[in-house]
Order: sequence, then structure tokens, then C-alpha cells
Amino acid sequence: MKKLGFSAGMKAGSSIAIGYFPIALTFGLLAKTTGLSMLEATAMSILVYAGASQYIALNLLTTGTDPLLIVLNTFVVNIRHFLMTASLNEKMHSEKKWKKSIYAFWVTDESFSVLATRKEEKLPTSFGVGVMLIAYGSWVVFTAVGHLIGANLPAFLQVAMGIALYAMFVGLLVPSMKGNRKIVMLALLAAVINCFFYWTQILSTGWALLVAALVSSITVEIVNANRAKRKGGFV
Repeated sequence: MKKLGFSAGMKAGSSIAIGYFPIALTFGLLAKTTGLSMLEATAMSILVYAGASQYIALNLLTTGTDPLLIVLNTFVVNIRHFLMTASLNEKMHSEKKWKKSIYAFWVTDESFSVLATRKEEKLPTSFGVGVMLIAYGSWVVFTAVGHLIGANLPAFLQVAMGIALYAMFVGLLVPSMKGNRKIVMLALLAAVINCFFYWTQILSTGWALLVAALVSSITVEIVNANRAKRKGGFV
């Protein structure tokens, strides 16, 4: 049986690194056009390392949102990581807690998918680190490259790139909505709630996004749970 080590993990994670190339590049470019320095943009990718949340943070930064709200929004968007890391804890070999805490930070949807779908019952730590480290390195490096490219764009293109942030959100949302009623309901309800707060000005942008995300998620889950019970004959 072929031994799974660090190099094998790097090879398995190379597809993730390639996939991160355009997304990280775009993030770096948008970070430049929204006023972040090279150091700030790269530091965000190093310390946050959460694609969707970093894009959301850029949008909130442009509106002058309180930093605490940006952190809270990031937490809500990434709360699924609790489940992913708990699942991977059963898939990986036993390891010291401090080592687990280090590589747990590198877990993303993509690295989780690669590791969780492996046929092996247990995976060595070195293999998991290889998968996650190459993906992490790709995200950080291409963020910096994207910022560098953005710094060399003409001023009018840098301003125009602001619209790309919203186009990116649409591009991420639409494919996941196809054939998935739950996602459609979630997106529409969140949009309605956020629009309500936007037009009434009851809440600031950061709080509006946070409340819309939480209320829509909880509501859709309750509706789907009740629907499943009715189909199962429990009610």
C-alpha cells in the first residue's frame, strides 16, 4: 500500500491550489481598488484565510462598518467550520492538540472535501498538512500577486473594478441555486430582510447583513425541518 506522506498530500492538494488562483488573484486586485495596502491584503489572507468572508469584509470596509461587526459577520459565515473540523478529527490519526489546532486553521471547504472523501479509514497528519499547506500558500501568494496587478492598473480601471465585487457574489450564488430550492429560499429571504433594513435604516450595513444571515438561515431550517417531519408522518 502506498504510504501517504507530506509530498502525497501536496500532490493531492495541488488541484485546490490551481482552483484558488483566479479567486485569490481577484481578491488581491479588489483589495487594492478598495484601498488596502499590499501588507493589509496579504495579512488578511494569512490571518483570516476565508474566501467568502474576505470578500464580504472588503464590502463592509468600503462602507465604514465597525470592525467588530466585520468579525461577527465572518464568524457567522464560517461557523460551518466547527462541523468540518469535528468530522476531520475522526478521519485523521491521533495527534497532539496543539498540532491539531494549527492545521485546523487551514481547513477550508475544498481541503475538507479532498480529505473527507479519501477511501482510507484514517489519514496521517503529514498528508493532511500537505493538502492544506499548498492550498494556503496558493491563496496567500496569489492575493499578493493580484494586489500587485491592481496597483499597476490605470486609475479608471481600479475604480471600475468595484463592480467586480458584486459580480463575484452573484457568480458564487447563482450556480449553487440551480436545482436547490433551499438555497433559493435562503437567498431570497436574506435579500428581502437586508433590503428592509437598507430602506428603513433601522440597522447599519454590518448589523443588517448579520441579522439577515441569521434570521434567514434559522427560518429556512425550521421550515425544511417541519416539511421533512410532515413527509415522514411525524406530524
